Amino acid sequence: MQDATTGDQVATQEPVTLGSLFMTFSTIGLCGFGGVAAWAHRILVDERRWYTDRQYADLLSIGSVLPGPNVVNISVIVGDQFRGPLGSVTALSGLMAAPLVILVGLASLYELYGNLPLVQAVIAGVAAASAGLVLGTVIKLARRLRPTLGNILVGLLVFVAAALLNWHVLLIVLVMIPLSLVLTAWERRR
Repeated sequence: MQDATTGDQVATQEPVTLGSLFMTFSTIGLCGFGGVAAWAHRILVDERRWYTDRQYADLLSIGSVLPGPNVVNISVIVGDQFRGPLGSVTALSGLMAAPLVILVGLASLYELYGNLPLVQAVIAGVAAASAGLVLGTVIKLARRLRPTLGNILVGLLVFVAAALLNWHVLLIVLVMIPLSLVLTAWERRR
């Protein structure tokens, strides 16, 4: 099967069924407390081998610049690539079903017990774990993909714009995409 975003051959050799799409994205949704992109990478690339690191990085890039949560966008793209529009609905349903039930239950509990110091401590711990998952995935992808100097520069500029200058994400995208294109063209000419 070919990747619609790159034209490259997708990593998997097995046919991907609607059932496997639903179960895979259910697993991603259930594992992804605070770090769904990290779990999506682990499951789609390392476990299922449906994508290579490069293909996943492309999916994540596309999913990140489209409106909406990046892994929701990824589920729609992956479902469509393997099984068409019904695959998109199936993957998205798998991603959202169990977490929605859990979220409603936790929201009800939080309403009752959210002010307790123990609950606040647990939430702080979960936030730290989530940040660690995101950073771990970034480092893992960066090592595997061997970014160019231009890629590293754009990544650092995005970090500065978002974390230090508090730029709006739309402004970051509007500035960094042209910069990325110029740097990529320049690097390829060298």
